[in-house]
Amino acid sequence: MKVLSGLIFTLIIAVTPGMALASTATTQHLDLTGHWVGAVAIAVFVLAYSLVMAEEFIHLRKSKPVMLAAGIIWSFIAAVYAANGMTHEAEAAVRHNLLEYAELMLFLLVAMTYINAMDERQVFDALRSWLVRKGFSFRQLFWLTGILSFFISPIADNLTTALLMCAVVMAVGGDNIRFVGLSCVNIVVAANAGGAFSPFGDITTLMVWQKGIVDFQTFFALIVPSAVNYLIPAAIMHFAIPNEQPHASDEVIVMKRGSKRIMFLFLCTIATAVSFHNFLHMPPVIGMLTGLAYLQFFGFYLRITHARQKDAAPYDLQEAERMMGDVVPFDIFDGIARAEWDTLLFFYGVVLCVGGLGFIGYLGMASELMYTQWGATQANISVGILSAIVDNIPVMFAVLTMQPDMSMGQWLLVTLTAGVGGSMLSIGSAAGVALMGQARGKYTFFGHLKWTPAIALGYVASIYVHMKINEVYFDLPPVG
Repeated sequence: MKVLSGLIFTLIIAVTPGMALASTATTQHLDLTGHWVGAVAIAVFVLAYSLVMAEEFIHLRKSKPVMLAAGIIWSFIAAVYAANGMTHEAEAAVRHNLLEYAELMLFLLVAMTYINAMDERQVFDALRSWLVRKGFSFRQLFWLTGILSFFISPIADNLTTALLMCAVVMAVGGDNIRFVGLSCVNIVVAANAGGAFSPFGDITTLMVWQKGIVDFQTFFALIVPSAVNYLIPAAIMHFAIPNEQPHASDEVIVMKRGSKRIMFLFLCTIATAVSFHNFLHMPPVIGMLTGLAYLQFFGFYLRITHARQKDAAPYDLQEAERMMGDVVPFDIFDGIARAEWDTLLFFYGVVLCVGGLGFIGYLGMASELMYTQWGATQANISVGILSAIVDNIPVMFAVLTMQPDMSMGQWLLVTLTAGVGGSMLSIGSAAGVALMGQARGKYTFFGHLKWTPAIALGYVASIYVHMKINEVYFDLPPVG
């Protein structure tokens, strides 16, 4: 490895002329956009992201190519800087990106752990069984799952919400491909729209909040535009839903001991994170990790009282174990282990890749083109359209890295468009990709594409509504 590293380093020195990099005498940053390293970085990122977009077909987890690409991009950057006598600049830049990633990763890890704990306590299974037992018609269920998706996703995130509601639709819809397909489209749109007006609803909104650009309460100015984004396509699709009554199920699932208290602790954790950020001016992740301690102590309580509660239960042993949990008591680290590590590591790769491209100088060029030549409104609308093709995480991180000079209204606009723009294609959001796997053969790319015009109409309407009802925010500067 040392020999290989030496050869690469020697090659870079040999092909790096005194070039415009001689400007290092007066500046501590190199413009590598015209250098071969810049071209290689773009090619590596495009190749890696092509593999990410093909995940459904090649079954290669999305974290692998972007993690490798991040390492390649930063190794070339570091070698060029070292060849020009700048041995610490690249290190400082990559440490800055790592700090941003660490804050977001730990925040998401706590949220995922709470969701997994509620899942283990059968909170979501109990909700699903209740909905199935009620015997709603297909049209009623279409609206109910959509509305629940809209209001659950701001807390439980859009991916978890979509998977839960899809399970309900699959349980009731059975072999009715038309109902299942339309309901999945509706769920994806509703979950993405609901996630757009809450810092906890999507990774992109979380990034904007943690960056300190938009206050926690200001996100809720997007609730009406988000609702419009969901309701317009839902109203159009309503008439295509079969007006039939499915067979109800008598399955009853009861939540396990401690489930309601875990839900309460999750709300306390959110309140703690918001309080740390708003009143103590600390990073929200500190509040989230403090909230994780709430769950750890409650998990300890469940564990030490497990045997006593089961022995004292007024029902048979089998029923007691069903209520109490597995033979092994509740363990918080099971929830941590079951976190979406592929997503968390994918996020690492994206942050480092985009950070590398920004350090090379490409994001400065993009910012000049989009936010200076096009204008903020057109640029932010384009961000939403782009997020239907490319995952909204790298798109939003790129915008945050550019840090364009925009009003609060424009930052809310890009938050809205990046959140809901992915609904226009099934591959445009994590929720859509997940449901294509969960409802394989019933919810498909082309089945979703058929309704793209209706979803695009909701996208345009939501932008118009935001610019009208939130007009005051376009005269205010961002918080940070």
